Amino acid sequence: QVQLVESGGGLVQAGGSLRLSCAASGRTFSSLTMGWFRQAPGKEREFVATIGWSRIRLSYADSVKGRFTISRDNAKNTVYLQMNSLKPEDTAVYYCAAARIFGTTVAGYDSWGQGTQVTVSS
Repeated sequence: QVQLVESGGGLVQAGGSLRLSCAASGRTFSSLTMGWFRQAPGKEREFVATIGWSRIRLSYADSVKGRFTISRDNAKNTVYLQMNSLKPEDTAVYYCAAARIFGTTVAGYDSWGQGTQVTVSS
């Protein structure tokens, strides 16, 4: 498995921006699909964005399209999530995850970080 550590969460006002980072170690990062998921209190964990190993394949949840951008730097073993135009409904714990096959389901990812809190105030 790969070890994942997220950073960059915090408190931001609606309309603001944050950039999350996820540093990976262990299994070969450059061969993995990397995804971001989030979980709000009382809700199930949901897909946010994912990027394939070659950076060609990308997918976003409809709720974040046009506002969030996922990217990766294979030389630094790091994946990023740039979040712009944040809304109060984006408030959640954000998790970085790794998978061997490109996909958007929670079950398809076998390595998870500890999560980072993002809070958007109105």
